[in-house]
Amino acid sequence: HKAGDKMYIDFAGKKLFLSGNDNIRQDVEVFVAILGCSQLTYVGAVASQKKEDLIAACENALRYFGGVPEAIVPDNLRSAVTRGSRYEAVLNDEFAAFAEHYATTVIPARAYKPRDKSLVEGAVKLIYRSIYSKLDNRHFETLEQLNSAIAPLLEIHNNKPFSGRNYSRREQFEEIEREALAVLNPVRYEVHKQVMVTVMRNGHVRLGEDVHYYSVPYNYVGKKVKLLYTFGSVKVYYNYTMIAFHSRVRTKHHYTTQETHLAPQHRYISEWTPENFIRQAEEIHSDVASYISKVLEYKGHPEQAHKSCSGILNFARRVGTVRLRNACRWADNLGQYNYRIIEEILRKQLDQLSVEEQTIEIPEHGNIRGKEYYQ
Repeated sequence: HKAGDKMYIDFAGKKLFLSGNDNIRQDVEVFVAILGCSQLTYVGAVASQKKEDLIAACENALRYFGGVPEAIVPDNLRSAVTRGSRYEAVLNDEFAAFAEHYATTVIPARAYKPRDKSLVEGAVKLIYRSIYSKLDNRHFETLEQLNSAIAPLLEIHNNKPFSGRNYSRREQFEEIEREALAVLNPVRYEVHKQVMVTVMRNGHVRLGEDVHYYSVPYNYVGKKVKLLYTFGSVKVYYNYTMIAFHSRVRTKHHYTTQETHLAPQHRYISEWTPENFIRQAEEIHSDVASYISKVLEYKGHPEQAHKSCSGILNFARRVGTVRLRNACRWADNLGQYNYRIIEEILRKQLDQLSVEEQTIEIPEHGNIRGKEYYQ
């Protein structure tokens, strides 16, 4: 094997596992990478064989080796290869982008060529003895704990002399292979996901994975756009041009808004946050704040919830804070959390009933009898 030529990768057939205080066993995958020339080996546990975990494991291997080989050879892993072929396999787009980021190529192992697989398969058998056997009867709650236990065992494996030789994998690597590896890109690769969405009338797009909303320039309302997102960022593209960039936020049913994106009639949305509504309600009374919190919780769509909250709080100016506080108590007793029930209670003056009269059960529909009915 030529120095710096290939890194062979595969997942071990046997899994390791995590177990918490509840003793529920969670199987995890074990990724193995080996350099063809020196046979220096990397081992790491990951949650799954999905492409995100495969890419993270490959990246950790490259950083462990401190450089990049000319090619990565996966054993036709589904998370790396879309379609295998004797002549030219079709790579997963994301794995191909990862290889491009590190200026290397991907050459899947040929299905009927045992020599393509023998190195990594041999490495897997060795780590069963040198690593797996040493982890018996030990319990790990997280991947971080498991990988911390694997690391020193891996060093022992790599520094142990080859059978019948007076040098180790590590010594072979340092002597002839390290300098043959290409320079490592200092910037880590980020897995990208993408989804097509339509810009809503309020100038925002919805990232369904997080149920979070991001603003775009208002002139794109109604347009189909592409969201390209990573662990830490969200980019919005229209016709291959980026029109918005946001740091990724995972708070459900919230808006992330750049005020310059909004049309004048939508500028109020930048103030539409649960924290602002609850703060305004607290200034009226704690009962109002409690009711507003429940409106925010019960309404599934943020714009609907925020409109309800805005309307309810506006009653403080129209009818006074005392009446609004009593109306919120009434509605809370009914277990109904929306603008219309508050409006109906105030219109029928039910908020002015005595404490004894407030115990009367009221139907959920809007046909509520007025104060005069109970007198």
